Amino acid sequence: MRATARPANLLNPALAVTDAQLAWWLGQASLRLRREVCWCWHQRTGGPAPGDGRLPPLADPAQESLDLTRHQAERERFFADDVTARYLGEQLAAHRPAAAGRWSRLAAELRLSDAAQFLLALGLAARVDAALGPVCAAVANDLTRPYPTLALAQRLWDDAMEVALAAHAGHPLFTHGLLAAGWREAPDWQTPLEVPAPVAGALLHPGALPEGLSLLRTPAGDALTVDAAATAQWLAAHPPRHMQIVPLLGARGTDYGEGAAACSAKGGRACARLGDEISSERGSLLPLASSAWLAGLDLLVPEHWAERAAHAEPWFGALAGVPVRCYLPINDTTQLQGIPSHALAPVVAVAQLGYAGRAEALRAALGLRAQGLEPAIAEAARRFRFQKQTLDRVTATVNAAGARPTPELLLAACRAHGAIQPGTLAQRVEPRFGLDELVLPASQARQVAEIVRAMRALTRVHYQWGAARAWNEGGLSVLFAGGPGTGKTMAAEAIGRELALPLYRVDLSQVVNKYIGETEKNLKQVFDAAEASDVVLFFDEADALFGRRTDVKDAHDRFANIEVSYLLERMERFKGLAILSTNRRKDLDEAFTRRLRYIVEFPMPGEPERRRIWEQAFPSGADISALDLEYLAEHFELSGGHIRSIALNACLQCAGRELEAGEAGDGPGAVGMPEVLTAVRRELEKMGRPAHAGVFGRYAGLAGEP
Repeated sequence: MRATARPANLLNPALAVTDAQLAWWLGQASLRLRREVCWCWHQRTGGPAPGDGRLPPLADPAQESLDLTRHQAERERFFADDVTARYLGEQLAAHRPAAAGRWSRLAAELRLSDAAQFLLALGLAARVDAALGPVCAAVANDLTRPYPTLALAQRLWDDAMEVALAAHAGHPLFTHGLLAAGWREAPDWQTPLEVPAPVAGALLHPGALPEGLSLLRTPAGDALTVDAAATAQWLAAHPPRHMQIVPLLGARGTDYGEGAAACSAKGGRACARLGDEISSERGSLLPLASSAWLAGLDLLVPEHWAERAAHAEPWFGALAGVPVRCYLPINDTTQLQGIPSHALAPVVAVAQLGYAGRAEALRAALGLRAQGLEPAIAEAARRFRFQKQTLDRVTATVNAAGARPTPELLLAACRAHGAIQPGTLAQRVEPRFGLDELVLPASQARQVAEIVRAMRALTRVHYQWGAARAWNEGGLSVLFAGGPGTGKTMAAEAIGRELALPLYRVDLSQVVNKYIGETEKNLKQVFDAAEASDVVLFFDEADALFGRRTDVKDAHDRFANIEVSYLLERMERFKGLAILSTNRRKDLDEAFTRRLRYIVEFPMPGEPERRRIWEQAFPSGADISALDLEYLAEHFELSGGHIRSIALNACLQCAGRELEAGEAGDGPGAVGMPEVLTAVRRELEKMGRPAHAGVFGRYAGLAGEP
């Protein structure tokens, strides 16, 4: 049954509250102010207060302070003899209601003295009653201070020393955020005595939540894993006596709200979410946390607060004195560094959606629109390991399209919401080549085709045939080995393009670090960023990272071996496609080769392959009819990379001569043998190979200077 609102004896008679104890204390604040007004008239004018409601005139503040001793006895007699003052005194002495309600529980929990309760009531009265400001200024003898202060409270309360004992930053009124005192570290006598609006709302309207907090719905089913349920039981047995931080461990996009609400429900508590827009600054955060504590609520703080570098001052520093439980979403336990150990509760691992859960979430969110999309839903659930919040964004994107969704639309929405953020450690590469442009011997071409076929079949084999459990839902790890320019990078781009997967080239200059442990951290960042979405990770010159483990002779060998072991473990767990490229296969650790699904050797191209490469190397706008491609393919044993470099240099020289001669037009530009052979000579010289006239045979006269 709802409590009946009762008058609070404030200056504004329309104000009423439901808590009887709170109403009594608000009356104490306004009645004492009224009585002090009577005394101010007598002290400053020598006469009684007029009956027209005027406030007393101002006096010399210093003189009034110096006269406190002289007027003490006279003030007490005035309160006893003056008709109005005596009546107000009788009202002040009215019977205090029995202890009940939020105010009484607050006073008991914090062991607040009567003076401390009066301080809080005075600040709350000024917050709720706009008429109190001018009266406070008149009594304080300073019209620039239309608000209560500690100095005013000491003047109004019977025992001035009790107020003095409460006037410090360590008092529960200030540490628990009930009084703000201008948000100073140490309250002084003249700063405003403020009750923050969220705290005032929690005291005056127990059923309401302030802006910035939203109540979480308790999940209908069991939203906790077995281990998390055990931790929740521990939390139920250990309610917060001081700030308590409960880490919620999950992947990005996890619905942490369900886990937080389920944990709180185990202890018979409710949980509220703190809005993402709320600042972690003390002035914004502490009042909301205090209001949650007054309401008996736990708090789920924003996910981005786990990033320590995002805030100049740790958010938990503002809540050190408030006995509130805060659920902190994290993706990694390293994010807990810097949090005081006494405030940390056991980590709660939030249940994650597996393949079946992701597929079911997509079907449920798409509803009837999921008809005909089952293969695409299965593929999306395997390729994009999203959690509920991200899946909700994906389905919202698909549903917003209006038209009947297609498999292409669903996968495109997944890719849009699955873009990884590896920072400077990896760069996105737009594939330039297709599989039809890849020139390889038949055996290697078949292997590349097998890799593409295997990636397309992962969903079926893992989840329809049941291989996911044995292989930990793992993707593919592939090694491309061969000399420079033999097509390893081109093959990686062609595979990414064929599978429509984003391709990221890992920048070894950024990843490898001379300081112990930093290389593993950098690689962890790369793999973690790529964990949720199917991508191709391309490690060029991977022998720098995946080198042969050595016998331990010193500390450097030991830590180098740790790096290799860490990489082995992460590659086995990686669910996308990892392509390692190396010029020196013999330098790779044998443990890597056991974990690789495919090893493709890229040999130097033979004469037939070189002929095809020469044909493809020139742009479509170049006329190469004058070139003797048979001769070039037969006489120069070059890799595809060198041939493409030669073709580009020859095109540049031919186009440059056309421009100099004024012959450049809109049609195809002719590329001749002299320019190509000169470019061949330059390439051979770069490689340190013979480039004398005999090398060019019958075309020696066209190859430029000897």
